[in-house]
Amino acid sequence: MTVESVLEKEARAAFGELRLDGVTRRFGKATALSGFDLRIRGGEFIALLGPSGCGKSTALNCLAGLLPLSDGAIWLDGERIDTLPPEKREFGMVFQNYALFPHLSVRKNVAFGLSVRRVGKAETARRVDEALRTVELTEHAGKLPGQLSGGQQQRVAIARAIVLEPKLVLMDEPLSNLDAKLRVQMRTEIRRIHQTLGLTTVYVTHDQEEALALADRVVVLRSGKVEQIGTPEEVYTYPASTYIAGFMGYRNLLELPVLSSGEGRVTLGEEDGPTLTGVGQEPITGGRAVAAVRPEDFRVAGAAGDAGVAGAAGVAGDAGAENRVTVRVEVSEFHGREVAAEGVTDDGRVVHFKSPERIAPGERVTLTVRPERVLVFGESVREAAEALDEPAAITQPGTRTEPGTKADREAGREAGRETGREAGRETGREAGRETGREAGRETGRETGREKGPEKGPVEAPETGASDGG
Repeated sequence: MTVESVLEKEARAAFGELRLDGVTRRFGKATALSGFDLRIRGGEFIALLGPSGCGKSTALNCLAGLLPLSDGAIWLDGERIDTLPPEKREFGMVFQNYALFPHLSVRKNVAFGLSVRRVGKAETARRVDEALRTVELTEHAGKLPGQLSGGQQQRVAIARAIVLEPKLVLMDEPLSNLDAKLRVQMRTEIRRIHQTLGLTTVYVTHDQEEALALADRVVVLRSGKVEQIGTPEEVYTYPASTYIAGFMGYRNLLELPVLSSGEGRVTLGEEDGPTLTGVGQEPITGGRAVAAVRPEDFRVAGAAGDAGVAGAAGVAGDAGAENRVTVRVEVSEFHGREVAAEGVTDDGRVVHFKSPERIAPGERVTLTVRPERVLVFGESVREAAEALDEPAAITQPGTRTEPGTKADREAGREAGRETGREAGRETGREAGRETGREAGRETGRETGREKGPEKGPVEAPETGASDGG
């Protein structure tokens, strides 16, 4: 992104900087979010990325005001806002389940927040028309949500958020209920809307492809704490830990003894097992380390597209030589122009790789990978294995997966359940108040019509808090 485009986005944004300082949220003894620090510039698209239970939805609900903070503060251009109720923050929210009113038309769903704010009829009509044009739903304005596809319903939810002209748009896994084709289409649509309107967006997802495609910066969370913040290119190319490497597509995490280390190169290997030379990502102080390799970085020796050096053995100290690993193919999956395969080394380590040619289970193949494509981390096996149950699995002789501890997983699940329950209760209370007000106004209008035009419409009294977007 050029300096000019960044300045242009910031000029159109509704604020200069949103700052989260030490934001913490506890549920009893479980800490779902701990010391979360983040600076968001106006006009940025931020993706909160991580597996279930990492604290990303908790962070979003704290931003929205649906969850009170246990500690820390949130500042918007120097003004503290975490003490404000949701409706006073002027944020728009897009929920995972759309949260549309089934009995209201598309137009009335989009206009709902404006009516609660008592925006004038002419201004409401103008903003609703503009929002519907933006999400390309003008011709469906009179339909009910049940008459729309999943992608169209999600567009209604987005229109309802942006029609409020919010300072910040919050999206909680908005594409998770859509099929693969619609997810790609809506991903492009969300980015287009963000750029066209100059929005500032915080987007929660567990899908690294979504995060990389959409975001200006990615925030990777782990057990309620920030693991890495960077541009998509930085997080993808230079993961800060084995945890992030596993989450960003390095499916092969091979734990091996350290044979030598120097000048940024580290060689790992053992008798009757693979030997790999790679680039050290941190000082290697222990006797063992983890080599991280993407499946697509392996090449099948002799296959089309293999540019390996014939006879290169990957010997320690030979900076130009390719690493070579021999495996027996166990699983082969056709993926169109390539085959995704799983093989096993002679000492029982699982290796994931891709091939441009068909290979059959039972075949023995030699894989090559350039040293610069192998990242070496000095973390413990346990730390690395907590990345994901799958796709990242630490492989040791005769093993396939070394998951995180049972207590860690249970704590994450409990924190996630409690976050969902509390946010759901708050959202339900707010939705109930809004529905009640709308029903009251509708009843008043009906009563007024029945009493005759000479008495005029009867407005129901306003109760409860206003819409939080």
